[in-house]
Amino acid sequence: MNAPDHDLRLALWQTPYAPPSGGTAEALRRLDAAAAQARAQGTDWLLCPEMSLTGYAIGAERVAALAEASDGPLAQAVAVIARRHGLAIVYGYPERHPQGRPFNAVQAIGADGQRLANGRKSHLFGALDAEQFSPGETAPTTFAWRGWTLGLLICYDVEFPETVRALALQDADAVLVPTANMTGFDEVPEILVPARACENRLFVAYANACGAEGATVYGGESRVCGPDGRALLAAGRGEALQTVTLAAEQRRTALTHDQRPHRRPSLYAALSQPRSG
Repeated sequence: MNAPDHDLRLALWQTPYAPPSGGTAEALRRLDAAAAQARAQGTDWLLCPEMSLTGYAIGAERVAALAEASDGPLAQAVAVIARRHGLAIVYGYPERHPQGRPFNAVQAIGADGQRLANGRKSHLFGALDAEQFSPGETAPTTFAWRGWTLGLLICYDVEFPETVRALALQDADAVLVPTANMTGFDEVPEILVPARACENRLFVAYANACGAEGATVYGGESRVCGPDGRALLAAGRGEALQTVTLAAEQRRTALTHDQRPHRRPSLYAALSQPRSG
């Protein structure tokens, strides 16, 4: 359980979705401007909301039309932006599925334009998700970046304790979560995100959308919580680009109180087995 030896500077971009009239070209233009601002503030990473390049509540037909492979045109455009500004970017997009509805996906692209990791939303929220997407069928995994071990989740995924715990058991130092959380669910950033950080002794960064997309209204309140659960960054309801330092020393200190060595998963293994008779 080694902690990183240097800090990570992160920018959270809480933003409305680009209007449909502008398409992905407008979304990429906005991303380019946000990346320039984030880099000017000395950040290493820019974390965007869920489905940030296409919009989220856009309907199954449009999702399918915009879906592409993880190395498709959108990924290539983001790579150009990442290289131009010299920072890594986490963004959301619809990933093409060979046999069904697209996946709700997240991708991390490094400052050199290389793809670092791709993840798929495994827990679909309500009819909106179910009508537009297929669920991811694999557990989340971590990836390495300059001594940090990072993990990706999407929105509803972070509300399930086992998702963040799965990343913690892979020694994740931080979990990056693009989200499109609607109004009326403030308990997620206010209670669940801090709990996931504290119970796993790691950083959780939760970047939400804001404003309205048709009849869907997003709640903002993006958060970054430290390994003790306390908020290091807390956005309001409106558009914002805020930066925060994930301190390596805070992660190292948290590991001295890590509960993972005291877990007894064998006590609960039988609960996951189907009952007979």
